[in-house]
Amino acid sequence: MSFQRVAIHELRKRVLTERRRFIQVVYGPRQVGKTTLVVQLQKDIGIPVWYCTADAVPVADFGWIRQQWETARMRTGEGRGLLIIDEIQKVTNWSEQVKKEWESDTFSETNLHVILLGSSRLLLQQGLTESLTGRFEVHYCGHWSYAEMKTAFDFTPEQYVLFGGYPGAAELIHDETRWENYLRNSLIETSISKDVLMLANINKPALLRQLFELGTIYSGQILSYNKMIGQLQEAGNTTTLAHYLYLLSSAGLLSGISKYYPEKVRQRASSPKFQVQNTGLMTAISGERITSIRENPKLFGRWVESAIGAHLLDQSIQHHFKLWYWRDRNDEVDFVLQKGAKIIGIEVKSGYARPTAGMSAFQQRYDPFKILLVGDGGLPWQEFLEVDISELF
Repeated sequence: MSFQRVAIHELRKRVLTERRRFIQVVYGPRQVGKTTLVVQLQKDIGIPVWYCTADAVPVADFGWIRQQWETARMRTGEGRGLLIIDEIQKVTNWSEQVKKEWESDTFSETNLHVILLGSSRLLLQQGLTESLTGRFEVHYCGHWSYAEMKTAFDFTPEQYVLFGGYPGAAELIHDETRWENYLRNSLIETSISKDVLMLANINKPALLRQLFELGTIYSGQILSYNKMIGQLQEAGNTTTLAHYLYLLSSAGLLSGISKYYPEKVRQRASSPKFQVQNTGLMTAISGERITSIRENPKLFGRWVESAIGAHLLDQSIQHHFKLWYWRDRNDEVDFVLQKGAKIIGIEVKSGYARPTAGMSAFQQRYDPFKILLVGDGGLPWQEFLEVDISELF
């Protein structure tokens, strides 16, 4: 069952049947179907609904949220109603305004339920923890999995690896130039300009863009911050690069996986392993033609490993486990999963990474709960992309 169907069912149940009201917060990267989700919910829910978006609202318009709330109250009347606000993080001090209106409804016993949508995890979380503690539930709407793309668009595993999990771009994959332009202009540029540059204090926007391109090209590889400085213009210091990488991760673009250490302080200081959150980004930025990637085993192996990493990263957010890599001299384990006291080591053999004795060394040192080989000699990577990772624990 797809995330869309599960989410619609859960939101509908919580709005229609539960007595206590909670603000339902849906967040995730751009172009993964959050707005489509609530449009389908409106058709299905059977109560008065008011949908609005803050996409074009001036950031200093302090009365906009109250205006939308009043409209929703009028539609609700004496019964049960639903207010949906999209791109909520674009309104200045949105959390304080939402708290004020929410508490007013609580005092007057107005049965108005609220769903907030946003694409910036960082700013949403700041607002929620600062002003709305105890009043909200969070739903992560992540990148589409291979299983979802296969069901909805009949994707093959190879197509998923090359084009990623963007449903809005699925119909464009047979026109490679058009598909690439869509990702670059409608998705990458919009995410960086609207979810990062306009919503955070960025002193070097050109550096942030360079970091995104560098990390996308090197997805699946470990690169120290000092080496990054050597490859980037006006790179500044390692603290700036770490902060920019964190912002890119918050926007659903590029993450830096930390090295596994039992000691948390050392984890923070480790060199990051770049990981795109969707391999479509990797293809669009690389400049490589699809046929060139597919016909080059070493190159395609890099895409396969990044697709597996993206799958693990998205599942780690959904199912609340931690994702690391591990390296000690020449020994390396591609991915380490941790949930509570349980750790799982995963090695990927895709024809790209050279084999090492890393898993044996890791197993002797940490006695993991499970070890798993994906690819040549193990579970086929095509099957692994359909695995619900939470079931491994």
